[in-house]
Amino acid sequence: MWLSPIYPSPGLDLGYDVADHSAIDPLFGTLEDFDRLVADAHRRGLKVLLDLVLNHTSDRHRWFEDSRTSRTADHADWYLWRDPAGWRRGKPIPPNNWLSFFGGPGWTWEPRRGQFYFHTFLAEQPDVNWRKPAVREAQLDVVRGWLGRDVDGFRLDVFNTFFKDPDLASNPRRPFRLGALRAWSRQTHVNDRDQPELGGLLAELRAIVDERPGRMTVGELFDDRIDVAAEYATPRHLIFDFGLLQQPWRTDRIAAAIDRIEAAFGPGRWPAVVLSNHDQPRTASRLARGLRGADRDAVAKAAAVLLLTLRGTPFLYYGEELGLGDVKIPRAEIVDPPARRYWPLPIWWNRDQCRSPMPWRPGPNAGFTTSRPWLRLGPDAQTRNVALEAADPASVLAAWRRLIALRKTVPALQVGAFRWISRTPDMLVYARETAVASEAAVVAINFRGRPAEVPMDGWPGGRDGWAVAWSTTGAGAVGAAGLRLAPYEAAILRPSG
Repeated sequence: MWLSPIYPSPGLDLGYDVADHSAIDPLFGTLEDFDRLVADAHRRGLKVLLDLVLNHTSDRHRWFEDSRTSRTADHADWYLWRDPAGWRRGKPIPPNNWLSFFGGPGWTWEPRRGQFYFHTFLAEQPDVNWRKPAVREAQLDVVRGWLGRDVDGFRLDVFNTFFKDPDLASNPRRPFRLGALRAWSRQTHVNDRDQPELGGLLAELRAIVDERPGRMTVGELFDDRIDVAAEYATPRHLIFDFGLLQQPWRTDRIAAAIDRIEAAFGPGRWPAVVLSNHDQPRTASRLARGLRGADRDAVAKAAAVLLLTLRGTPFLYYGEELGLGDVKIPRAEIVDPPARRYWPLPIWWNRDQCRSPMPWRPGPNAGFTTSRPWLRLGPDAQTRNVALEAADPASVLAAWRRLIALRKTVPALQVGAFRWISRTPDMLVYARETAVASEAAVVAINFRGRPAEVPMDGWPGGRDGWAVAWSTTGAGAVGAAGLRLAPYEAAILRPSG
């Protein structure tokens, strides 16, 4: 279980503006409650990962509150402070052209110091100065503290932004290109992230985590370059790559994304497989756009097969196992900071839409709370919830449970190599293989809303060597002409011998 931030926070970025990295926000409980959660999870065979936000703090963190008071404060250089580049019409000019990802300049003026401070995100989220030895040690003490409370690992928020160019050189501008409407996209971000010092820090952090066997880390790469993601991947340290998450439900686009991942990571590195998260549209809304009812759920199930059978560690965002879709949030109820703050811009989607509460059962607020939920639930919460789907063998939840159970019994689906068998406009077929032939599995996914068929000539053992172990609709079968799949069906085949 990966928990998004549960630390004390003003909540301007919904917990990612951390005011104290070593405590629990009273909104969620106490440290004693957390210890009980971890212990109960471990008794159930579950592991708990914490979201560590180490690139920045809240501006209400005691370090920053002290830092902003003067240039001689105890924490004066714990953040990125710089003098203005000059003055224009009585106003200070920022030190360079770095931007905030949420819009506008990345520099905010602090009159008390007569300097700017840098923030990759909101002005209320100042970036810390990782080049300061005291900051480095304090941040690593946070890691040690949570390991001492028996957590099983960490998700590192935007980890490749920890270090910036020491000379604060401006970022080069990109040539104009269609789609780059935001100022952020019109820069090449070579000086405000991905600095050479990061490798040494990751090694130090991993050494601390490795003092407790079995712990893992996963880094959120603040970039869209698969080659950069692969460079940071090391044993027990995964990297979130969003190449698949950004693709439509098309065989050519999905296959090309898989090719890039396999080429970049190669056989020696292990990918993370991601189709959705708390910052992106949900799978059913993105991949099954325009579909309704059974077809929509069929695509959700087929996407689950893709996620759980590609090479790498799959990450499941809560609610996807029910086939939840995005929830439209009225303007007055939006809590997502950039959407709320920059509403005059033509924003058609905000992160609140993929963050609606988990519907557990029919009834008031779908069993999520007896009070008012922080966001509204989806309009189908009374019919699309855990209780009802758990009782329905044809539900999306039932498909997920069957898939996970199957994955646990097939070694190739866990650690096997990846190999394409065929790629057509309708269907993708690939094998997962180990050195033991009997452990192999073949995965076939029909991306179209019509029946599809794939010849099995050339498969190891031929057509008679394979049988459908499970499929999302139960219709998939091996016939005289090859493998037949129903519309949007996905099937997993095993050797029949």
